[in-house]
Amino acid sequence: MSDVLTPPEIDRTPFEGVVVRAHGKWFAVQEIGGSRQLLASPRGTLKRVRQATDLVAVGDRVIVTELEDNEARIEEVLPRKSVLERPARGSQTVQQIILANPDQALFIFAVHNPEPHRRMLDRFLVLAESQSIPAMIGVSKIDLDRGGDDGIPDSRRLFGDYERSYRVHYFSARTGEGVEGLRVAMQDRLTVVAGPSGVGKSSLLNAIIPELDQQVQQVSSATGKGRHTTTSAEIFRIGPGSLIADTPGMRALAMHGVPPEDLDRHYPELRPYLGRCFYADCRHISEPGCPVLEAVAEGAIPLERYESYVALRTGASD
Repeated sequence: MSDVLTPPEIDRTPFEGVVVRAHGKWFAVQEIGGSRQLLASPRGTLKRVRQATDLVAVGDRVIVTELEDNEARIEEVLPRKSVLERPARGSQTVQQIILANPDQALFIFAVHNPEPHRRMLDRFLVLAESQSIPAMIGVSKIDLDRGGDDGIPDSRRLFGDYERSYRVHYFSARTGEGVEGLRVAMQDRLTVVAGPSGVGKSSLLNAIIPELDQQVQQVSSATGKGRHTTTSAEIFRIGPGSLIADTPGMRALAMHGVPPEDLDRHYPELRPYLGRCFYADCRHISEPGCPVLEAVAEGAIPLERYESYVALRTGASD
């Protein structure tokens, strides 16, 4: 009688993993320090817990138990150390998590096509600051860069002020210029990549991970805005201990969760001057004896960044 092959016994010892993709009510979980990647769903007791945010999100560290057919059950979601989030559609109280547990954020804006919206970048930066997520700025498509009569490239004219407070990476996914510097900056971290549609996030991923073959679509010539190529956050491995999370293209990002009186603390350029104003509740807009206003007048604080602060502080929009 011939031997009958039996499948290897499943190791049902719970193990820790990270959620790398979401598929509706199912989540792809990559074993930390191992090779297993399983499709998992939350156990029933977790589903009954009411929360004002996502029960499970991409980037979550979870405890899972392997089941049959390469599936698993999420037993526990470990506490999140940080989140990048926004209000869920149609709600101001429920938060949609874009990514859980990022070590840093890379906000990408193109120098041209589409034209950059600096106030939107400022809102990204404020939200990262409010979550204590270190932020970098990526200026893409520098192969389209043009210089003015003074010889200053548009990229430096538009984003040079940010270099005082943030690491700014200028790159072109098409030519490869600056891509290696970004790769180095992402080593040993989970980096969330965000920005408006059409700025080249997928193209950057393809340049960093050539085998990824992410779908890249052209910017709509009719609207000047990008077509969405990513529908939900997804984590990719770019090296040992180095992960990058692609996020859906976001054309707008509302300010939320940051009280107006705390906004000044989330502008690094303003922080050295805080706590020294004549008025304890100084808004740094028109109050006398305000070191922030003095620093703006002296050029120590970039005027456009200050005007961005005032616009957000007063609820102005553009």
